[in-house]
This record gives sequence, structure tokens and C-alpha cells, in this order.
Amino acid sequence: MEVQVFGTQKSQDTRRALRFWSERRVKVHFVDLKERAASKGELQRFVQRFGLTPLIDRTARRYQDLGLGAARLSDDRWFTLLTEEPLLLVQPLTRFGGKLTIGVQEAEWTQWVDAERGA
Repeated sequence: MEVQVFGTQKSQDTRRALRFWSERRVKVHFVDLKERAASKGELQRFVQRFGLTPLIDRTARRYQDLGLGAARLSDDRWFTLLTEEPLLLVQPLTRFGGKLTIGVQEAEWTQWVDAERGA
């Protein structure tokens, strides 16, 4: 079992997710959004599942720095902005195969682990 977690080391929720997986001895492929943005394909998976709006972290410092509070952008522009400015994303984004979550979703992650391990 291997999960992919997108986030930053400074994010408390990302650290919580990484700790959750390490406590269960699950291999994690961590993508630090400060070093490398999620690919358009990866981001598109989350958009298809949840829509664009839930992915935008309106409390993020970067959101404030860019003055996006009053911005009225098209979905295409938001998608482009999220690929160019990954710190605007809610963290962590977690993927296990075709299963996806936004933010800390420990109950759902536990179900993934239990199903994978046949519990």
C-alpha cells in the first residue's frame, strides 16, 4: 500500500496526515508543494472528483498576498492559477489509487487501510 500526499512541511494538517500514515506503516510518496507543484493531470483528478472551489484555500497567506479575496475568476483561470501557485491549495491532498481526499480525513483513510489489509 502506498499513498501520495500533496502539501507542505509547514502545514499542520499535512504533518498530521504524514504522521497518520507513518503510524500505520504505510509507504508515503510526499510531494512538497513548495518545491514542486502537482501536475495538471494530478490536479485534474481532484477537480473532477470534488470540483474546483473546495480545492481553494481561502485562508492561505498566498491567497491574501495575491489579493484574491474580491477576485471573480473563471474556472479555467482558477485551474491555471492553482497549477502556478500550489500554495493556494487546501492541504493535504491525498491519493490512494483512485481514491482521493481533501484535508485531514482520518476516518476515510482508516477505511482505506482496513480494506487494503482485509480487516
